[in-house]
Amino acid sequence: MLNYVMVAIGGAVGSAVRFWISTLLAKRFTETFPIGTLAVNVSGSFIIGVLAALAKSEAFSSSTRAFLMVGVCGGYTTFSSFSLQSLQLLQNGNYYYAGLNTVLSFVLCMIAVWLGYLAGLAVSPAK
Repeated sequence: MLNYVMVAIGGAVGSAVRFWISTLLAKRFTETFPIGTLAVNVSGSFIIGVLAALAKSEAFSSSTRAFLMVGVCGGYTTFSSFSLQSLQLLQNGNYYYAGLNTVLSFVLCMIAVWLGYLAGLAVSPAK
């Protein structure tokens, strides 16, 4: 039961941070390209990579893992938003931006999760 509570609290935190970052970036940059969603997905991929490496070394409890990885990262990352925004770009005939968003999201998030995982291994306690 504790893990469910931790996921719920973490999800609320992650969602609030996602909304703040996405809104901030949308105001500072163009609204034609979903830069806020891309930034959240890349940074979220990095963070979950770090956490996955730390979890592998049992650096934190199952409830902490549930809070951070499932809750915070699950609420923070926005692949559902990414999918909807890409669909809307396609529906509006913005094929270039839809393709760019898809390729950048995939490539940058894969790089970010790999770098995050390496960073997590570098700082994790001895196994």
